[in-house]
Amino acid sequence: MTRIPAVSTLERRTAPEPVPVSAAPPPGRRRHRRWAGVAFIAPLVTYLVVFYAYPLVENVSMSLHRFTRATYVTGEAPFAGTDIYREVLTAPQFWPIVQQTAVFVVGSLVFQYVIGLALATYFHRHFPLSVLLRGLFLVPWLLPIIVSATTWQWMMDADSGIVNRFLGAFGIDPVWWLSADNSLWAVMIANIWLGIPFNLVILYSGLQNISAELYEAAALDGAGPWRRFWSITFPLLRPVSAITLLLGFVYTLKVVDIIWIMTAGAGSSQTLATWAYGMAFGKGTSAVIEYSQASVVGTILLLVALLMGLVYLAVQRKEQEA
Repeated sequence: MTRIPAVSTLERRTAPEPVPVSAAPPPGRRRHRRWAGVAFIAPLVTYLVVFYAYPLVENVSMSLHRFTRATYVTGEAPFAGTDIYREVLTAPQFWPIVQQTAVFVVGSLVFQYVIGLALATYFHRHFPLSVLLRGLFLVPWLLPIIVSATTWQWMMDADSGIVNRFLGAFGIDPVWWLSADNSLWAVMIANIWLGIPFNLVILYSGLQNISAELYEAAALDGAGPWRRFWSITFPLLRPVSAITLLLGFVYTLKVVDIIWIMTAGAGSSQTLATWAYGMAFGKGTSAVIEYSQASVVGTILLLVALLMGLVYLAVQRKEQEA
């Protein structure tokens, strides 16, 4: 007869208790959770559909139909297919405006990023009054666009503008900033001034995430300031720089307000965005309302922005794989 060993009182006390198996929630509770999830996501989906998807579909639809003032009201615009795209792409002013847009966007991005990165690196040192000075650099970002554009328009006045007075102190002749030939450089300078605070804030936040131990180790190895910048700061800021340039590109590509207030899109300051605005509302150099042509230009701008977004995603995926 086999003897069963007795279980001591201590073993009985310390023995783990069986974990109760949680029962599945009843169907009513699962249904309640599902509807709660739908209620939370419904406002976001509604917002995206109403303010993004619907206008996008309407814009593409208008670019495929020949809309006039009469057909816009009645909604009976005839279908034109790709004829309107062909008219816009073959227009004599299309490619010059594309070139002006490229100069405006690329020039603004380069100077905004370089100056913003230099200021972010400078303020990263935490010297006295750095917080106050960094806050003052945000003033252009906080001012209404109409105030900033009007101020720059006054400053660049050929006769009484402070910019020409400053240049005159060095013996430089007055520059007609707002003329047809120089208007592109005038609006670009104003747009750079507006975009520097955005680059400063984003890049400064990126610098905060870089460990100070890396700079200390590099300094112990004898690396100077420039060596530390190119070997530590710039490479580690690459993800932040990529999203900063992407957002800056999308914003600069669709800039209308500051250009329209300063020059009304005249001369070399005409971009694709101001061209579409002028055709849609019959203002500036376009005296005739052309809804369909404006929609074509808007669709082109959307495709360019989408292409840049895809390039950004491809670069990010490649860096993650590497």
